[in-house]
Amino acid sequence: MNRLKTDRAYDIVLFGATGFVGALTAEYLAAHAPEGLRWAIAGRSAEKLERLRERLPGGSDPGVLQADVSDPESLRALARGARVLATAVGPYLEYGEELVAACADAGTDYLDLSGEAEFVDLMYVRHDARARETGARIVHSCGFDSVPHDLGAYFTVRQLPEGVPLTVDGYVRAQAMFSGGTFASALGQLARGPQMLAAARDRGRHEPRLLGRRAQAPLGAPRFAKEVGAWALPLPTIDAQVVRRSARALEQYGPDFRYRHYAAVETLPCALGGVGTAGALFAAAQLPPARRWLSGRLRPGDGPSTERRARSWFSVRFVGEGGGRRVFTEVAGGDPGYDETAKMFAESALSLALDDLPPTSGQVTTAQAMGEALIGRLRAAGITFRTADRRQDPSWRTRVPRPATPA
Repeated sequence: MNRLKTDRAYDIVLFGATGFVGALTAEYLAAHAPEGLRWAIAGRSAEKLERLRERLPGGSDPGVLQADVSDPESLRALARGARVLATAVGPYLEYGEELVAACADAGTDYLDLSGEAEFVDLMYVRHDARARETGARIVHSCGFDSVPHDLGAYFTVRQLPEGVPLTVDGYVRAQAMFSGGTFASALGQLARGPQMLAAARDRGRHEPRLLGRRAQAPLGAPRFAKEVGAWALPLPTIDAQVVRRSARALEQYGPDFRYRHYAAVETLPCALGGVGTAGALFAAAQLPPARRWLSGRLRPGDGPSTERRARSWFSVRFVGEGGGRRVFTEVAGGDPGYDETAKMFAESALSLALDDLPPTSGQVTTAQAMGEALIGRLRAAGITFRTADRRQDPSWRTRVPRPATPA
């Protein structure tokens, strides 16, 4: 596997390091990378990269590499020189494919923060086969989209009996601002419904069929979920599809697996308001002038203050059932859109570079590629993975959880 390719100049290269989330990821790597890790920051402006390197904590001295999404040869050079290449440059549908292709050709592990379902499906159709040939692992959605949901469902499944049909429902709560890049990607996806559907159908024609097993992620109906004390609104994000792909790939999910993904909202008026807001945003995204105006409210690279992020948190609660057993689990942490996303992204890169992982290649999920190793890393970094007794644990009876912000 390519983790044994010691002829590369760097173990990890972080592309887009001077953006808001990219800089947070660089700071996390500088503070937490083990001694001897060979890593570099990369981007379009050498001047900005040097300024970033000067302010990194702990006397860290990563390499500085200049590359531009408009220069495919510079991206191929990045891929040839790295064992793991993590990119924070989005929207990925606009800027991402050349780097995926370069990594697939070079046998370089690739990570991104994409929540863009169309992009992920297109990359599977166009580059999965080549990545399998070279041994590259292509891992999308390595931030809040979709690490807590993918690994949380995996963690829940591990608490249930093996070899039986399983169901898992995930309920997301968060108090946070999300990044300009995430907002731009979401607006772009809302405006591309037909293209998203076409890409999903094309992927379905290329994916091998499961034999003797089934994995589903249907869109649930709005309802009051007594198990979490909240109104559950179906979330049509990429997260459920990532969970389904993990279930397709891993036998632990059993012969018949179903996952549903919800936003958990405290009151009915809030739930109705959320539906109305989502509908208005979808309608506005169909009109180019409105979409441009919305894009200008929160630009890629913009982000909240350290103080605002310190007050932010997320909680994803899971209810899993199968084989006569029912379990309640939770993944929780601090600011999801920035701090925890940077942590998840950096730890994913470190896991691919350093951990003893199962042999995989091609387009894979975090659960499939890293599983227990990444859960261990994130727990050590302060993100909670826990199993609860809902009848005895007081926190499960509170409507709005207040997870402690990780250190």
